[in-house]
Amino acid sequence: MTMSDPTIKHTSSMTPVSRKTLTSLVTEQLRDGIHRGTFLPGSQLHETELAERLGVSRGPIRESLQRLIQEGLLASQPHRGVFVPVLTEEDIIDVFFAREAVEAAAFRRVITQPPSPELLDALRRTLDEMTSAAADDDWSTVGELDVRFHRLVVDAVGSHRLSRMFSTLISETRLCLHMMAGADPAHHDLVPEHHELARLIAGAELDTALATLHQHFAEAVVTLRRRLHNSVPGEENGHAPTQRRHP
Repeated sequence: MTMSDPTIKHTSSMTPVSRKTLTSLVTEQLRDGIHRGTFLPGSQLHETELAERLGVSRGPIRESLQRLIQEGLLASQPHRGVFVPVLTEEDIIDVFFAREAVEAAAFRRVITQPPSPELLDALRRTLDEMTSAAADDDWSTVGELDVRFHRLVVDAVGSHRLSRMFSTLISETRLCLHMMAGADPAHHDLVPEHHELARLIAGAELDTALATLHQHFAEAVVTLRRRLHNSVPGEENGHAPTQRRHP
């Protein structure tokens, strides 16, 4: 059998796929660790240590770190290394500004189509789970369902590019949501706000839906900024965090 044999060509072309799969698995584990707070804001991630912990070579670790830097979940500081970024007020405001731009476009398209029964049913199921989680005081799950609700609306548009932009933004949003762990009275507004958004989508009330979405994000920014001031050392003395997110 020669190198021109199509079977050999096909087999050879599968090699990069296996490598990408390993990198993707490593990326998922690191991303999940950041979302769950295993790697706290400000902490440094070391290639060698991560490779030992995950039982892989440093190559997939290096590639995974680069992917997460591109997503905004990690920040690279020259001559220092890779860190979990410390959120600033500018970060929070900008993340939700960009999310509103993306999601307002999704709301317009979904509502004017009009919304499909499949989308409305998926939103209702998500709201049922959110209501149950809130009743159990499980705000981590509520936060995940919050993300699912908004992803359902964006993905219903059927635009791969819009969904890709949303995925990038939602990675940074998860860092924001991690700040909302613990008891906070503002949490209790999340469930009724999402019920109202679902009602407006179902009723094809575009203008009111967009106004409600804007208010929804504005309140999230207020809550997160308040928690940031209450949790970041030095903020109460007027000192801004020294570590900044790389775009």
